[in-house]
Parts: sequence; structure tokens; C-alpha cells
Amino acid sequence: MELNGAFLVFILFWVVVLISLFAIGGYFMFRKFLKALPKKDGKSLLDWEEYYVENSLHLWGDDAKLMLNELVVPVPELFRPVAKQKIAGKIGQIALEENAKKIEQTHIIRGYILATPKRDHKFLRKKLEEMNIAVTPYEHLFD
Repeated sequence: MELNGAFLVFILFWVVVLISLFAIGGYFMFRKFLKALPKKDGKSLLDWEEYYVENSLHLWGDDAKLMLNELVVPVPELFRPVAKQKIAGKIGQIALEENAKKIEQTHIIRGYILATPKRDHKFLRKKLEEMNIAVTPYEHLFD
């Protein structure tokens, strides 16, 4: 049996597709693996996220939860829980470091800016504009 013509093209196409999909999946799995590795203090980035979320849970009011849910709407639904966990961890860290009595709008916006990559800041700016929230007090965080 010889491989020629359309069948050869079909096989080569699927080889390229499978290798690409494995590479993409491996990339995301490797990133998650690196986040789970313990740092010098013995805790991983995921451990710290969980720590800040759990220790700041009592500070979250209904308004704060609604605002966070509203801000993560542009995130694709598949990735939304992971994004919310990461952002809530950063917000909790900020609130705990400032000994806040409750999480307020400024904590949420600052935490969101610091927790998200720069490429996602344009979506945040657009969302804040839709919510009639001034971005100017937070410009230094976007840099």
C-alpha cells in the first residue's frame, strides 16, 4: 500500500493538527504546573491565591461580589472561574494588607488591574467606562 495523492495530504494534515493541539495543551498544562510548584516560602502561587481568598471571605459584601462578576463578564465563560479566583486572590491580598473592614470598589479595581495581564486592560477600561467609573485614579497601575 502506497501513500499518495489525497490520502497522503489527509494524513499529513492530521499530523500537523494533532501536534499543534498537543503543543497548545501542553503549554497550558505546563503553566499550571509552574504555578503549583512551591516557592522559597514553601507555598505555591495557587496556595497564596487560596490563602488570600479564604482569609478575606468575610470582607466580601454582596455589592463587591456583584461588581467582580460584572467585571469578569468579558472573560470567556470557560476561563471565568479561574480568572475570578486569581482576581479575588489579589483583591483579598490588597484588602488584608490594608487592614480593610470590607472590600470596596477601589480594592476591586486595583486588584483586577494587578491580577490581569496588560493585554486585558483595554477590556477593563471599556467595562469601567460602561459602568461610569473614572479610570484616572488608577492610571499609574496600568503602566
